[in-house]
Amino acid sequence: MKHLFKGTIAATAALAMLVACDPAPVAEKTASGLDPQAFVDTINGKATALYTLKNAAGMEVCITNFGGRVVSIMVPDRDGVMKDVVLGYDNVKQYADSENSPSDYGASIGRYANRISGSCFAIDSVEYQLVANDGENCLHGGPTGWQYQVYNVDTYNDSTLILTIVSPDGDNGFPGEVHATTIYKLTADNTLDITWSAETDKETVINQTNHCYFNLNGDPSRVGTNMELYVNADNYTPSDEFYIPTGEILPVEGTPFDFRYARVLSEVVDDTTFCQIKNATGIDHNFCLNTYNHETGEGDDSLLAAALYSPETGIYLEVFTNEPGIQVYTGNFQGVGKDADILRKHGIKYPKHVSVCLESQKYPDSPNKAGANWPAANLKPEQKYFSHCAYKFSVR
Repeated sequence: MKHLFKGTIAATAALAMLVACDPAPVAEKTASGLDPQAFVDTINGKATALYTLKNAAGMEVCITNFGGRVVSIMVPDRDGVMKDVVLGYDNVKQYADSENSPSDYGASIGRYANRISGSCFAIDSVEYQLVANDGENCLHGGPTGWQYQVYNVDTYNDSTLILTIVSPDGDNGFPGEVHATTIYKLTADNTLDITWSAETDKETVINQTNHCYFNLNGDPSRVGTNMELYVNADNYTPSDEFYIPTGEILPVEGTPFDFRYARVLSEVVDDTTFCQIKNATGIDHNFCLNTYNHETGEGDDSLLAAALYSPETGIYLEVFTNEPGIQVYTGNFQGVGKDADILRKHGIKYPKHVSVCLESQKYPDSPNKAGANWPAANLKPEQKYFSHCAYKFSVR
């Protein structure tokens, strides 16, 4: 699993089919029931479409270049029945309507995943003011973050989709012009392998992730708290009432956040005696992965970082990453207020705690935190950003 795609984009592209601006993705409905025509549009002056990856085992992954979003993932359950295990919409217009149907479903988040406190940070005593979109804080790169931009499609075939984006200097207040690449690769062993790379012309901060909402039951009309979660982490970063890390790194031992053995989520998300769960009405926290070496600044993506299991379907998801942290989010804002009435894929309304996000990342608010055990998110012009996350599916 280690650094499958750390080579140059040119080398990868040479192995895949280079397509023009109109790659003419599949026209018939996908195995997940999506109509590709519902994703054909022009947003911000750029064409959008739906791209389908398949392998010989029958797994299917559908992705739109709007926000680099994973729209559906079809995998077999223990009886061989194919299930769609991620949340989303079945048309690009809803993904683009951030006011009436806000979501980060399946997105390739950028420029900075998670929150930056006060929507500001400094590099070499120069302060940068970001655009706030979460109270006073900046969340997922701001209101026009990359999840609301149309990525360029550089390469597309049955197993690979390569997306690129150019973020100008000053984008949502972030310094530096950044050229970024997201590679989605579907492998023969039912792994969706994702890599992110980027370069900048001025020192900046970058923290990319994928924001899939997983429901391994394959039925998002019902809560997903029957799923079992494992996280390979001895510590976590507690947050205040605004979801900003306090700067502490605390042990999970003796808390409801001890997922070093698989636990049923229903045992945890309703435990309001624990202030961290009470504040978030569930889990919305960063876990400090044991797979990361703070001395070398490298994570071992051959080691299991986290896992999710549905005893109902037998579908088992393993997560591997080179990042120091993983944000676990239990869909606490789903089914709350006006969100309860929004129709998603196939006309389904999502309830609270319907899903789990497992977002590989630098720790939240890293630009405003310092310390040997709080990895920096800075990227300089002479450096190359590289991040890897693999979602491997099987049955048990």
